[in-house]
Order: sequence, then C-alpha cells, then structure tokens
Amino acid sequence: MRILAIANQKGGCGKTTVAINLAAMLAREGRHVLLVDFDPQAHCGVGMAVPEEQIDLSIYDCLRNVGTPDPIGVNSIAWQITPNLDLVPSRQDLAQFELDQNGDRGVETTLARVLAPVADKYDYAILDCPPHVGLLTRNALNAATDVVIPVDTGYFSLHGLGQQLRTLNELTNGDGRRDVRVLANQYDVRTKLAREILAELRERFGSVVFQTIVNFNTKLKESASFGQPITEFAPSSMGARDFQKLAREVIEMESTTLSAAPVAPAEVDGPTVPTETILRRAEEMAAEAERLLATTTTLVGSSVGKKAAQTPTTPEQVHRKIEKIYGVHPTCEGVEFRCHKPEASKVEIAGDFNNWTPGRTPMQRAGNGDFQATLQLPTGRYRYRLVIDGRWSHDTANPVAETNEYGEYNSVFNVG
Repeated sequence: MRILAIANQKGGCGKTTVAINLAAMLAREGRHVLLVDFDPQAHCGVGMAVPEEQIDLSIYDCLRNVGTPDPIGVNSIAWQITPNLDLVPSRQDLAQFELDQNGDRGVETTLARVLAPVADKYDYAILDCPPHVGLLTRNALNAATDVVIPVDTGYFSLHGLGQQLRTLNELTNGDGRRDVRVLANQYDVRTKLAREILAELRERFGSVVFQTIVNFNTKLKESASFGQPITEFAPSSMGARDFQKLAREVIEMESTTLSAAPVAPAEVDGPTVPTETILRRAEEMAAEAERLLATTTTLVGSSVGKKAAQTPTTPEQVHRKIEKIYGVHPTCEGVEFRCHKPEASKVEIAGDFNNWTPGRTPMQRAGNGDFQATLQLPTGRYRYRLVIDGRWSHDTANPVAETNEYGEYNSVFNVG
C-alpha cells in the first residue's frame, strides 16, 4: 500500500479538497483506496456527506487502543463511500490524542501501526493531515511513503513553500524514505503572475512538481458544499479532468522504486536512518522560493553580467514588468509575440492564422532566453499555441485563453 500524506501548513479546505478528490479519482481508476481524515476539523467527513454526529468510532479510537488487548481496527470503523473507496472518519476529539500521550516511546509511529494490518487490502491510503505541526502531523509523515504539498500559485505562497519544506525536513530528520512532491493548486490561467510562477516552479524544481495542475474551478468548491467528490458532483467539469490527470500521474509513480519500503509493524519503533536526500532537496527548494520572492530577475529574465541579487519588489511591480515584456502585443510593425524560454532550442507558433502549422511561424532568439516573432495580421480574433521543442502549450504570458476540444488551452488575442 502506498501512503500519500496531503500536507499544507496553511490548512483551509485546499488540502482537504485535494485529498478527497484524489482519493475518489484513484478509486474511479480502479484502485482500492482508503481516505484517512487525520485532521480534528473532520472536513473529509463533511465533504463525503458523513456527519460527525453519526460517527460512533473514529480514527482516534484506533490510535488510543493500539497495543491494548482489544484494539480497534480500521476495518471496523471505515465507511464505504464507493465500492473502491473507504473513509476512516475523524472527530474533534482527535485533538485529544496529542494531550494523551505525554511523550510515550513510539507514539509518533502509532498511525503506521494502525494502518499496517490493512496494507494488503488497499492500493493507496490518502492522509488528510492537520494544518499545524504537532504529534498528529509527525504520525502522518512517519506512516507516509509520499508527501504531497498543494501550493497555491500566488506570490506569497512561494515563501510558504520554502518554510514548509524546511519544517518537513526537520520532522523527518532528513529520512529519505519519503518522496516529496509539489502540486500547483487553484491555478488561475487568467492571472499573469500565477502563470509565471507556475513556469518558474517547473523550471527550478523539475520533476518534484507534478506535471498536472489543479485549476481554479468553482465546481470543486460547490462539490464540497454538497458532500460529494467531483467525480460524482460534476464528472465532466474541468476540476474532474484535472484530478483524473493527477490520479493517473500518481498511478504512473507506481513503477518508481521507493527509497525504502513502507514501515513494517516490527520496525516502527526502531530508529530511522537519516540521509541527505530530503535535506538537500528541501534546502534547495526553500532557497529558490525565497529568491523568487525577493527578486524580479527570476520571473522576467536577467541580463548577462548582472548580479543575482536585485532590489526587492512588490507583486504589483512584478506583474507590471512582466506585462510589458512577454505575451502578445500590437506594435507599429505588426503583432509581436515574445516569450521567455531559456531552456528551449526552438519555439514556434501555431494558430488559426497559419492553419495550425508551427513550421510556418518560427520564433527568433532575442537574447537572454527570449524568443520573438512579429506578424502582419488583419483585423480579427485569433487563437494560437506555442510549440516548444515539439511540445504544444498555451502562452502562459497571455492572460486570455479558452478551452479547446482536447480540454487544453488556446491563447487568444484580438487585432483592431
């Protein structure tokens, strides 16, 4: 059983939305999934229409009875949501767990012992972690094989990402058993700054960031209020498509060799073996996040010979500077396209003005990792995409986009 801890110190409904809908979509993809509400706020139960007043036994009862002559197993308290999805509910009394233990030996691995007996029954366990750092969070991380950190693609979320990765490293003591991944969440394609931050996250952190992004979608918020996962509330919505892509990307990770096998019951009380893997990754990502937060050059490109440290700026100033440089703009010479792709060897434009044939409109290098092209176009409304080394993408610097027939984005602009 692969155990994914959904962790976000900012809390709120964002992490719970990810936990609920990822679990539901994995179940729809044919996997057997256990969703564990490990947050005393009990939002998973609400999001699955399981009211707290109807819960006789919760995860807290399993935790406090570990090691007793009459333990309470997960099987005896799980609610079946769909044939492939079970929920282990929580109640507010879960917060009492941190007060009960008084530093008992092995208390930080209690959840691992609770989940061990059902490891053969489920393909995945999804843990909705509490927003604060404490005994419950340490239990979740000790049980997990993977940690997923949903990060809103807003300016100040970068600082939160750096801090969260530092905290994660401190809690795990640099233990390399866990695979740490970052999920771009509540992404608004209409916001220029969000698009630039997403591009920078992917460029800087590479495979640590999921290829899937979860777009801002009102259906996701509405589904929670109706007590249904997006798979039931709006299965054809953009939110459902995003979580389907995320679930399939998680499934593809099954072929990846884990740093170590999940903790076995006989091992959970033993000391962990610290490594430098997560420490190095967390420090690098935290440092990059802080540099992104403090400078404009990582967002809009730097000139050769300039110092790395630049004058700190506000989100509004960054937004205005990006707006002046990248995207599509009318000029006295025609319509100018400009993008910043320092790692690309070739960038082309495909649109309804060239019969969607990228080879007809190559972009020229303009220095500092920029590519540029100027076209003479008559008055009208046009759709286009960038083709970067053969990969098709919408123009992240253009605030106007629409969904095409393939569920992806076409960038849009008007002439005249």
